[in-house]
Amino acid sequence: MTTKFDLIIVGGGILGTFHAYHALKKNLKVALLERNSLPQGATVRNFGQVVPSGMDLKWQNFGRESLHLYQELQAQTDLTIRQHGSVYIASNDEEMQLIQELHEINKHNDYESVLLTKGECIKKYDGLRSEYCKGGLFFPQELSVDSSDMIVKLQTFLKEKLKLQIFYNTTVMETFEDIDTCTVFTTEGKILKASKIIICGGHEFKTLYPDVFNESDLEVTKLQMLQTKPQGKYSLKGNILTGLTIRRYESFRECPSYQQIKAKEDSLSFEKKFGVHILFKQALDGSVILGDSHEYADAKNSDTLGYDLNMEIDEFMINEAKKIIDLPTYEIQRRWFGVYSQCKNQDIFEYEPSPNIHIITGIGGKGMTGSGGFSKFNIDKIYSK
Repeated sequence: MTTKFDLIIVGGGILGTFHAYHALKKNLKVALLERNSLPQGATVRNFGQVVPSGMDLKWQNFGRESLHLYQELQAQTDLTIRQHGSVYIASNDEEMQLIQELHEINKHNDYESVLLTKGECIKKYDGLRSEYCKGGLFFPQELSVDSSDMIVKLQTFLKEKLKLQIFYNTTVMETFEDIDTCTVFTTEGKILKASKIIICGGHEFKTLYPDVFNESDLEVTKLQMLQTKPQGKYSLKGNILTGLTIRRYESFRECPSYQQIKAKEDSLSFEKKFGVHILFKQALDGSVILGDSHEYADAKNSDTLGYDLNMEIDEFMINEAKKIIDLPTYEIQRRWFGVYSQCKNQDIFEYEPSPNIHIITGIGGKGMTGSGGFSKFNIDKIYSK
């Protein structure tokens, strides 16, 4: 069977799906190939927080465009999107200084943020411990989603409304370009042809172009997360980011005091060793997702990270979370890890094996927030050539 498209996208995660969306908006005939029955990678193994506030200016702008895009799509179909904002809770004077400086930076960037007093934070976020909170910085435009449901709903919408052709359970074993046609061969015997191919899946990149993959500067990050049992009538709205997050996220690196404050930190601490910072987000079923941690390995040696959960990390995160918010229950119903790839020396990996085959991967932890805006920019760039 041979089918011809304008564009074939390999990898059905959030980055590939938004590339498909923007190509469809250009009235292109698009096929999206996903090797699993549904996306199962980093797209569904994350917090579901859309937080441009945590990014440097370039990616904040992509993220802000994503905010508008998510809202436009939510107006057409339910993607589980809630606009309850994000808050960074400072636990000491140093973190208060950083959120005040970031507030000023965002004034210059024309991105709305609101400084909250300790009292305002405690009133707004039920269970927030007085002894932890010094104050907060609130970003009212930011969003929460339930990632695993959202990607399925988004792909269903694109299939039904914009005629996206999706091939699930489809594993690509070869891609090549000959004169003016790109061809995809799958292990199931399908042959698909297109004018262009975009490869957004790290697994497919590794399989299809192993030499390029092994020579890349990609590294893999393993993150552990937990989910409590439903919290009953308790409500925790929005994305809750805390003191260790303030000390970690790249947006704070632009603050004048950041380097001086970071230099005082204990480089041998547990949270440093495992890259722990504490986040909270309530899911639609009332449970609370919390985490996370970061362990790193070069992408070609990703197996060294292992497939087990480090229970010491989980217990540390739970104990730290209890110091911040007094939830009705910290009984855990689910534990998992996610894996994403990122570049050591650039913000995303881009490579063209041939003029009309494009590898776009290694978006790191920016995928849920940045993919919508970045994919529009990238589709426009690819189709302006």
